[in-house]
Amino acid sequence: MSGDGNPADWTHFPHEGDVGVRGFGRDMAEAFENTARAMTAVVVPLDLIRRERVIPVTCRAADPAILLLDWLNAVIYIMATEKMLFCDFRVRIDGETLEGEMEGENVVPERHEPSVELKGATLTELAVYRQADGRWFAQCVVDV
Repeated sequence: MSGDGNPADWTHFPHEGDVGVRGFGRDMAEAFENTARAMTAVVVPLDLIRRERVIPVTCRAADPAILLLDWLNAVIYIMATEKMLFCDFRVRIDGETLEGEMEGENVVPERHEPSVELKGATLTELAVYRQADGRWFAQCVVDV
């Protein structure tokens, strides 16, 4: 799924000084996309981010939860090193390999007014699984 995601497809949950992010989807890839949206929305509302540049990302991990962790940390790394914010995420998962794209723009402090800096996705409350209703669930706590 591309686009800004439906807020019902992602959410935040409190966790001491940090923030938890959750994504849901029809498949694991969509849940990962929505978890990245939830994470970005911690920093700035997604509707303030323009689609100006696409950045590719590749991650590999045998465990789906570690793959989520690697994906989110790749997003955080690129946000920090390229000074960008992303509003759209596209993920394809084939076995242990995640091929993703992130679309966004360089940070414009006056317009975006970032509320926090993301430091890293953590192992805390890390989970990826298919729910009883068939939808996928992905979550972790992000250090801010």
